[in-house]
Amino acid sequence: MDFDLTPEQRMIYEYGSNLAQTFDRKYWLDQAEKRAFPRDMWNKVGEDGFLGLMVDEAHGGAGLGMTEMALLMEGMANEGIPLLMLVVGPAMSLHPISKYGNDDQKKTFLPAGCRGESIFCFAITEPNAGTNTIRAQTIATRDGDKFRLNGQKYFITGADVADYALVVTRTTPFEDVERKTDGFTLFIVDMKKKGVEIQPIPVSIAMPEMQFQVFFDDVELTDADVLGEVGKGFDILFNCLNPERIIVGAMSVGLGRYALDRAVEYASEREVFGVPIGSHQGLQHPLAESVTEIEMASLMMRKAAWAYDKGLPAGAESNMCKFYGAEAAIKAVDRAVQCFGGNGFTKEYGIFDIYPVVRLMRTAPVNREVILSYIGEKVMGLPRSY
Repeated sequence: MDFDLTPEQRMIYEYGSNLAQTFDRKYWLDQAEKRAFPRDMWNKVGEDGFLGLMVDEAHGGAGLGMTEMALLMEGMANEGIPLLMLVVGPAMSLHPISKYGNDDQKKTFLPAGCRGESIFCFAITEPNAGTNTIRAQTIATRDGDKFRLNGQKYFITGADVADYALVVTRTTPFEDVERKTDGFTLFIVDMKKKGVEIQPIPVSIAMPEMQFQVFFDDVELTDADVLGEVGKGFDILFNCLNPERIIVGAMSVGLGRYALDRAVEYASEREVFGVPIGSHQGLQHPLAESVTEIEMASLMMRKAAWAYDKGLPAGAESNMCKFYGAEAAIKAVDRAVQCFGGNGFTKEYGIFDIYPVVRLMRTAPVNREVILSYIGEKVMGLPRSY
């Protein structure tokens, strides 16, 4: 395996540092504290051509892959300016439309999405199903030449700013299918349609993107809104989940690295008892251990992206990189806070506010326990536990 980045990949990875010249950590935090989507920043990323990295060139994208999208997220998180909408929009919505959509869908949604002029969210989680998507109850019922969509989705990132949602539904109830993965259909839903309602979910984490419940009450859809084939959407859904895990892993890695970089700066300048505190092994060794863990997580993330781009089975690597990225980032931020002492809890130094974000990554988009059960069964061959 070649560990060198191509010149194009290096440029994508370094884009975050260039973007931070205009939209820095302070800008990101200001937007996060106001719960305001960073529209100007989003528009700039689209204008510079990075929202369509995984979209084919014929429809306004760059024709690149998971590796490049993950490098983009990691590079932005390195500067403390990650965007969750990169996960649910470009990776989980535009990419599947580029891969599975028909010509009309590609022409309608992809060019504007690549430019940042329209925004997608991804609606899968439900309050009564949670991680058990097989038991999803949101259903689109055939009504002549139309469908009627009814149900509820939960913890939907950016539903307030999204123009469209890629919605995971059942068109056949769980009780009526031969195989539990049958009967799934993905729909492209205009968020302005009659019957779509959103309600915010207050969360105790300062991020620019908010979380929402989305309600569908007899929303009228047609076959033109179906992504792929009716009743055969599970394979598309399954192919959306590995990119989600990989990019969340990249985000965790970058935020952990950002915290460690700030800690190194502080520990090199802050003097106590006449020497920089970074010379004390009690601080130096934990930071050194964390930077090692962060780089190991980054390698697993890149391996997972490489496997996905090669069309290889990537479930094990994707889950491992999400799991280890979150764990490494949590430890890195915790150690950085300890390095700053009391200053680590102040707004001025801006270190502690990273912690809730990386702690979220241990739970979302899939919790560590389910990931470990997956690894136990699929990688190690242990009996199924869920």
